[in-house]
Amino acid sequence: MALWAAGTAQAAQVVDLRGRTVTVPDQVHKITIDDGRFLVALSLILADPVKPLAGWPRDIHRIGDATYQQYVKRFPAITKVPQVASSAGSFNLEAVLAAAPDVAVVSVGAGPSDAQIAQLQAAGIPVVFIDFFDNPFKNQEPSLRILGQLTGSAAKANAYIDYSRQHRDRIAQRVAKLAPKDRPTVFLEAHAGISKDCCNSPGKGNMGEYVDFVGGHNIGADVLKAPVGKLNIEYVISRDPKIYIATGGAHLEKTGGLVLGAGYDAARARASLAAVAQRQGIAQLTAVKTGRTYGLAHQLINSPIDIVAIEAFATWIHPELFKDVDPQKTLNEINQRFLAVPYEGTGWVSLK
Repeated sequence: MALWAAGTAQAAQVVDLRGRTVTVPDQVHKITIDDGRFLVALSLILADPVKPLAGWPRDIHRIGDATYQQYVKRFPAITKVPQVASSAGSFNLEAVLAAAPDVAVVSVGAGPSDAQIAQLQAAGIPVVFIDFFDNPFKNQEPSLRILGQLTGSAAKANAYIDYSRQHRDRIAQRVAKLAPKDRPTVFLEAHAGISKDCCNSPGKGNMGEYVDFVGGHNIGADVLKAPVGKLNIEYVISRDPKIYIATGGAHLEKTGGLVLGAGYDAARARASLAAVAQRQGIAQLTAVKTGRTYGLAHQLINSPIDIVAIEAFATWIHPELFKDVDPQKTLNEINQRFLAVPYEGTGWVSLK
């Protein structure tokens, strides 16, 4: 496998998402990853996304148990891949050293310290940072390219990038013509119903970027300076958003929150959305009274297949402007053309 041109046949260079120039082997056979959601990216560009794994964190909750079982059924070798630490916790140097990958692929905003990077490099394991979550609009494409280069599937990575970009550009071109007054207020509640406290919301950046991109106004960004935070219900009521979007998944089953995604049909998802929308304070919102209330599987946000979420947001926030956009058709095409493990279940639902 040839990566970026380098001076020898034995090594190549990668510029990672921290801007580091990293020398990697010309032939990369095994990598470790620190986030199970990177499996989705590998599934987009490889016929067997498990084959290159020397280690992964087994953070099954991040992809959902139903999705994990799809991987097990299709690629049973995943159950025997050694475990390394998740990006949600402390980096485990010993686990990566034991896995002995050709390259350790880690998350921006997490991963090893500079001292640990030096120890890994001393052991012949270069470290490469990628990102699909902190800054998806900026970092998704270069991250996919890096994975494509490391795994010898650059052509497939570029094909998916081109596909996704065409769909994004269609939305961006129309939104660019909107006046500020034509951007309706949107309340995006992340992990809706995870606790009795209201309400998890994006602030500036992160998930809020999706609302901005499709021509909405995220009310969380007006008071939350960090990428994520909490809004009190009094503030949400005072803003009375025109559109309410909740995210959820199987991880909210125990708390009675919004459930959808792999393993759930549309009827079950809609029933849980109705229950979430009837909570005190939320039920009084214009968005709920007028039926402009929607649910999205959280795993479609900050994901390599987030173009599906973007299109769903677009049709909810500007139904007339995007009446020709069909996120289900897009997902069907992604499943057919790219994903080694197709996305199944109800990815999004509306109250109506």
